[in-house]
Amino acid sequence: MFGDYQKSARVDENAAELDRLHTAGRGAEANAVARRSGVVERAAVVRDEATVACRPSTMGCIIEAPRIPRNQERRPLKMQRMNLERIDLNLLPVLDAILSSESVGKAAVQVGLSKPAASHALSRIRAQVGDPILVRAGQKWVLTERAASIAPRVRAALVEARSVLSSDRAFDARELRREFRIHATDQMLSLLGLDLGHAVTVAAPGVGLRFLPLEGDEARALRSDVDLALGVFRDLAPDLRTQKLLDDEFVVVVRVGHPRAKGKLTLESYLALRHVVVAPRGSAGSVVDEALAERSLARRAVRWVPYASSALEFAAESDCAATVSARLARKQAKRFGLQILPPPIPLPPCAASQVWHSRLDADPAHAWLRRLVAKIAHDPARAAR
Repeated sequence: MFGDYQKSARVDENAAELDRLHTAGRGAEANAVARRSGVVERAAVVRDEATVACRPSTMGCIIEAPRIPRNQERRPLKMQRMNLERIDLNLLPVLDAILSSESVGKAAVQVGLSKPAASHALSRIRAQVGDPILVRAGQKWVLTERAASIAPRVRAALVEARSVLSSDRAFDARELRREFRIHATDQMLSLLGLDLGHAVTVAAPGVGLRFLPLEGDEARALRSDVDLALGVFRDLAPDLRTQKLLDDEFVVVVRVGHPRAKGKLTLESYLALRHVVVAPRGSAGSVVDEALAERSLARRAVRWVPYASSALEFAAESDCAATVSARLARKQAKRFGLQILPPPIPLPPCAASQVWHSRLDADPAHAWLRRLVAKIAHDPARAAR
């Protein structure tokens, strides 16, 4: 009988201890105590350590988990905590900088870290993402296929995070530390590049502008890591935004003193000339060729160059003609010794625009850059030069 009393007392003591542990949210310890006591009838699978229930029975204490409907089951809090602790959002700006610059050193400058600190951050990123991100290819480093594929999502996530965390804070360009990747024709660089560079230096000394040539698939580039494209674009995809910057038209340029072009070009003389064709994306055909084809005509193209400035130089140093932007021709005619002539047939206008991907619409820094580009392009004083 005394033995039964002792057993009952132990049960009561164990039940009280288990109840105390349960109240304190220490479910794991409750399990351990119950097992050590030897009075456990059964231990149910505990799905959530914070919701362990204890109840006395004729043979001791039963440890149970509450019955949770299958569609409401959650992962253990410990596992959730561990997964959250593994995610360091401070690595996101470093990853974005590495993806855009393809260089640890340049990324370090962009985000204001030392190179060793950026290298350490890359090691942590590699471990977290499960991908090397940057690999050596010959004498340079290149992005892995996985890294290139996640670049737009990383940029979008960073833009969204910045928007959420700084929505109530006024944007200050002087505090900005960022490199913008801009694809542009050399014509747009000649017309806007210098003024844009001066304006950025004054307004945002920590901003870098990396100008690169247009690509054959510019839409794909804009969906990846390119911030802005400047040039003449047609048939844009719905996810791309555009803003007209400059109204322009075509003119014909030949060297001063050209024997076949003295003040005016007839259609016959225009077709008889040898032509330099500007093809910034490397593709065949142009607005000029399409206009001639509508009349069942074709010019005699002998040179194809990716840059308008090269076409001007070819025209200045030979008897070739080039059909180019009127704005660019007026700016460079004196420098190259060229005469400007109207085309012999009507040609459509060639309005230049800035284009960006819709994911950057809400990015305050990107919106600031777009406004600055438009302001410079629309400046009457600059246009008159």
